[in-house]
Amino acid sequence: MTLFKTFFIGGFECATHYARHGRRLDLLAATQHDRYAVKDYERLQEYGILTVREGIRWHLIESRPGQYEFDLVLSRIRAAREMGMQVIWDLLHFGYPDGLDLFSPAFVRRFAAFAREFMQVLKSETDAVPFVTPINEISFLAYQGGEVGTINPFTMGRGNELKAQLVRATLESMEAMWDVAPETRFVLVDPLFNAVAEDGDPGQVERARAYSHARYQAWDMIAGDLHPELGGARKYLDIIGVDYYPWNQWIYVSDREAGRSLGREDPRHVPLHQLLAQVH
Repeated sequence: MTLFKTFFIGGFECATHYARHGRRLDLLAATQHDRYAVKDYERLQEYGILTVREGIRWHLIESRPGQYEFDLVLSRIRAAREMGMQVIWDLLHFGYPDGLDLFSPAFVRRFAAFAREFMQVLKSETDAVPFVTPINEISFLAYQGGEVGTINPFTMGRGNELKAQLVRATLESMEAMWDVAPETRFVLVDPLFNAVAEDGDPGQVERARAYSHARYQAWDMIAGDLHPELGGARKYLDIIGVDYYPWNQWIYVSDREAGRSLGREDPRHVPLHQLLAQVH
């Protein structure tokens, strides 16, 4: 028995964060997938692809605290059901409602409540086993938004604090969704990267290695192996997903500054299959 309907999975970019220019992105709207989901699914099915990742845009669904409008996602839920598509739903893809402080207890409560509401809607529309990514790329959001301030929430030096907070919200949301649909599966996605030292200096080599191993921290927190006070446990570490890009290997300079990218011809470049083996 296979986990997903098809080996290859389609993906629709669904980021909704604020970037440095102060404008919120909405890439589902920018690509018009929100309007043409049926045609997009048809194109995938031409190539035998029946599994996709989608986003549901929390900031549009809950524009006012505690008031939910799921009309914008219902059409895709129904299209997927009718066309036999299997969807992995992203609940928070870097963006969240205006006026919400990610570092506050209110964030954890509201995200869990939002996740519960979504699952109730989803289960009212389909009998399929739900697949959900609660928070996409916890490590990326914690670093870019909390450590170096390039995206929301635009804070500096609080990356570890934000990572822990995102894990709290993930765990609370998973419990909320399991209350509605105990069969729900969770796809926990983080970036896969590799940093190496410029030279053989033992201190720099060790710092680069420690930085590379930070790729496991969010999963370890969810599993309860790191910072168990957050409430993590092995039952939460379900399906591991990794994102990997051509620039995901580089010369380590510092925890806040990446050096030049490593080309595949560089002997320090680690092949993707070996990185995946390391994650395993």
